[in-house]
Amino acid sequence: MKPQSIETTASLTLEMLPGGPTITGIHLDVTARVPGAEQGKFDTAVETARKNCPISRLLNTKITASAKLVS
Repeated sequence: MKPQSIETTASLTLEMLPGGPTITGIHLDVTARVPGAEQGKFDTAVETARKNCPISRLLNTKITASAKLVS
């Protein structure tokens, strides 16, 4: 799949924990324009990216995502 455009907004959850302010979650809202893409393959690509996110490993935090494929 070759995207024509991808727009992503990240919303962080910041909590005050005993060690100080901590990012405890990140939610990504993704809108992508991918000519000819099938919804199932797009959803799989989004889930693979979420599971393998290097930022979630770096921050040791939960990443969630919702994605919309537009034509």
